[in-house]
Amino acid sequence: MAAPSGSGVSRRLVQYVVVRSDLIHSLSWPLGAVITQACHAATAVIHLHYADPDTQEYLAELDSMHKVVLQAPDETCLSELSATLTEKGIEHKLWVEQPENMPTCLALKPYPKDAVQPFLKKLKLFK
Repeated sequence: MAAPSGSGVSRRLVQYVVVRSDLIHSLSWPLGAVITQACHAATAVIHLHYADPDTQEYLAELDSMHKVVLQAPDETCLSELSATLTEKGIEHKLWVEQPENMPTCLALKPYPKDAVQPFLKKLKLFK
């Protein structure tokens, strides 16, 4: 994907999803239920920011979308990340599972990787 014309710089749009790893390792959620949480968050943030130019560009490259799924160790880490992203103006959706009212994951709208990676660099790939 190309940056705005004239810049001569290529940019890659990425959608980051951050999932609580303790849902599987400590709370014994089934893997399918955890994947569902990530799907909910990713879908919701795309819906909320559908008109955003980066979102539209990301969706236009349907067969080459790039997502990175990271893990937060627990609810506290996920909530602190959400607060930091909000403070820095980074658009995202914190998914709160109902009726439990439990934050399970968050997804950022598509961004150029360099714009948001510094806020996520301490997190590991989800496994």
